[in-house]
Amino acid sequence: MGPTASGKTNLALYLCDNLPIEIISVDSGQIFRGLNIGTAKPDIRIQKKFPHHLIDIIDPTERYSAARFREDSLEKIQEIQNRNKIPILVGGTMMYFKFLQDGCAKLPSADRVIRKHIDDEAKSSSWPNMHKLLTRLDPLAANKINPNDSQRIQRALEVYYITGTPLSELQRQGEDKAQLDILKLAIAPKTLDLLTPSIDQRFKRMFDQGLIDEVIDLRKNFLLNKEMPSMKCVGYRQAWDYLDGQINKNDFLEKGITATRQLAKRQITWLRADTIKIFDNQSRQLFSETLGWIKKNLDS
Repeated sequence: MGPTASGKTNLALYLCDNLPIEIISVDSGQIFRGLNIGTAKPDIRIQKKFPHHLIDIIDPTERYSAARFREDSLEKIQEIQNRNKIPILVGGTMMYFKFLQDGCAKLPSADRVIRKHIDDEAKSSSWPNMHKLLTRLDPLAANKINPNDSQRIQRALEVYYITGTPLSELQRQGEDKAQLDILKLAIAPKTLDLLTPSIDQRFKRMFDQGLIDEVIDLRKNFLLNKEMPSMKCVGYRQAWDYLDGQINKNDFLEKGITATRQLAKRQITWLRADTIKIFDNQSRQLFSETLGWIKKNLDS
């Protein structure tokens, strides 16, 4: 695990050269076909040499959940182990990691009528106000959700309206931990400031590589709208506003970099709260240190 721009992919590829492993992507953006530049998806050459599982599995018009990731990743883990290989899960979508390890509750399917009711309320009020409503109904769930995270607020309210039970309670009741022998490690800087130059450079590089053109092609080839999960990925929602004329190039770069920094901060906070071995991604011996630690723990 690790925050964005910390060097997870390069480390994973090094490990692939030194261990009998296959990579499973844990990235909520790389699952979408066509979202390549903004998600820093490994290019075709790298994927041919080191096959990556759970990349390019759905269209950008579709939705994907942490629960579905759990099902898909457990299937891939079994397939890889059947080949006498070790699965290595690489990415920064921390909720996916949590669902894989801790399981998930059996929750009701989406209800279009209820979702429309929630969306209509949000339009006349605001998502932060809907978050306040959720705080009254399910304070434990609300505490884990950003007041502007419309997708998660909508789902938590929907579950409550359908079942009459808070989402947090259903999740507590429905935990089903997978029987996996998990070795957890992360790479991260000692402070977020040390990661800032890499974040800034990478986002500017994405712009130079054609992120805007990529979004133009996506809008041309798919019936997309700004509220779809794929277009809420960092970089894509800013590109959408740029193409709609709401912001200029400088605003696009500034907003995209700021959003990436905020994402990295949330990821680091998540990692610090977990019981996990964290390696300094700035260390010159990062590759050898992590390889040695993994080998030691595999042997034991």
